[in-house]
Amino acid sequence: MGVICLSPALAADPKPDALVKNRSIEAAVYLGDKIKADPALAADCLAEGRKWVDKSAAEAASARNQDPRLFDRGGWTFERKYNIRSVVGGRYVSIVRNDYINTQGAHPNSDVNTILWDSSDKKRSSIRPFFTETADDGPTMRAMLDAVIASLNIEKKKRGAGETATAEWYKELKPTLLKVGAVTLAPSTDAGKSSGLTFHYPPYAVGPYVEGQYVAFVPWETLKPYLSPDGARIFSGSRPKADEDDQQ
Repeated sequence: MGVICLSPALAADPKPDALVKNRSIEAAVYLGDKIKADPALAADCLAEGRKWVDKSAAEAASARNQDPRLFDRGGWTFERKYNIRSVVGGRYVSIVRNDYINTQGAHPNSDVNTILWDSSDKKRSSIRPFFTETADDGPTMRAMLDAVIASLNIEKKKRGAGETATAEWYKELKPTLLKVGAVTLAPSTDAGKSSGLTFHYPPYAVGPYVEGQYVAFVPWETLKPYLSPDGARIFSGSRPKADEDDQQ
């Protein structure tokens, strides 16, 4: 008798933490397991996620009322996923929020944003306390933007993007915290520290859809002249090679 090989059972699809499902849309929110382990963080992300699915459902219903033909190919599919990227100093938690959006157009779209969570104060924070100043068009933000563009240029060269087209895509980047990119604290070879900042860009943000997402890395040494005492305490070490490979 021959040996019958059975493939391992597929893992069950994760259950959404928030869901709206009707004939117009299926909109779901998923929280990573590490986020669920922190009740305050989980509640914060889930509250935001629920608002997003409710808003998306209302927009889908309105679109169907205005033009039912938009749904001839089926309902819309929206997904939002929250996952922890790093934990620094036992306090600062970087979260990446990825959105998948399919409105039955030419192709699905995606978006990415980030959250910096202060687990000591149990609230959202920002990278401002890590620098002596973060004024719009100030020295810190100009240095940060220059370093972001340098990193993006390296990534674009790897993908064969043209320089002329590339410069045009950078026009939306500005030396302000709100316009430089969605930021996270990168992990480090030094335990509990951060090796610098990573900036996350969805398709169309700094390049055409075909190029996909980009992640720019700025090592902490580049921004060392602008660090506050709080910043000096959390940054050290180098970016792990595994993280560089994972973020590409």
